Amino acid sequence: MDINFLRGMVAAVSLALFTGIVIWAWSKAQDGRFDEASKLPFHERD
Repeated sequence: MDINFLRGMVAAVSLALFTGIVIWAWSKAQDGRFDEASKLPFHERD
């Protein structure tokens, strides 16, 4: 196995992982969680 092949595989896996995270973050299923989390710094404690 050549080092350049290994570097290419790591780059391909990294790109696939990054793409998966972006798709997950922009999915409609996460809207509620992210809206709630964005308001946490402004939540007043009792």
